Amino acid sequence: MRGTSGASLAAARRRFDPVLRAAGEQSLALGEELFAVVDALDSSAALRRTLADPSLPATVKSGVAAQVLSGGFDPRVVELVGSLAESRWSADRDLTDAVEELALSAVLTAAEARGTLEKIEDELFRITRALQGQREARQVLSNPDVKVEQRVALVEALLVGKADPITVVLARRATAVPRGRRFVRTLLLIGTVIAERRSLLVATVTSAVELSQAQQERLASLLGRAYGETVELHVTVDPSVLGGLRIQVGSDVVDNTTLSRLADARRQLAG
Repeated sequence: MRGTSGASLAAARRRFDPVLRAAGEQSLALGEELFAVVDALDSSAALRRTLADPSLPATVKSGVAAQVLSGGFDPRVVELVGSLAESRWSADRDLTDAVEELALSAVLTAAEARGTLEKIEDELFRITRALQGQREARQVLSNPDVKVEQRVALVEALLVGKADPITVVLARRATAVPRGRRFVRTLLLIGTVIAERRSLLVATVTSAVELSQAQQERLASLLGRAYGETVELHVTVDPSVLGGLRIQVGSDVVDNTTLSRLADARRQLAG
């Protein structure tokens, strides 16, 4: 998120982070309430447009937010959403996306307070790895035509009693309210956010075959020297790339897979 919207989100983070740190493990409840706000904004274009309308006085918009959230929301959530409504947004969807980012931040702050952030990152990544060979399960978890209850039941069958409760919250949310994203992609994005909170640089690596531990350590070392900081690898296996590696670090992409080279050759032939 950039420009006006990015500045508004950054300001909201500065205001809300001390609130979350003070709340500690209670931040989980704040995050779940903020996710409920995201759902309300997604389901009501009129509400979303009203709260993001730059032509309306800030006090009017914050008043609308307070009225909508008057039914049992935590005062800290009401205050945050009101301040977001008073801010300026390049598009009304940016407001919703900002609330979602702050909701995730609240949930992860709870994990930090419990000392389980690294565990949750590892569990989310293990879920994505486990689903690599489960095409049918991946499709069910991302398919909007499958009832939400069925998708959530599958997540709970996989994770409840086996994973951290916050991992379950995040995975349940990823399948129940995908917001246009696929399940595995959402978990990988959350994993990247967690790594950033842990001050790690993440390299997403796609390989046609499983990389050995020694290969992963060597690759992480090479990338670490290249970027001048510790790099954490998120490795996924995708036989469709045929061979080679695709490595993405932030906006940097190195793709030397066979599939990429074939695509380049086709483009050159066509040109």
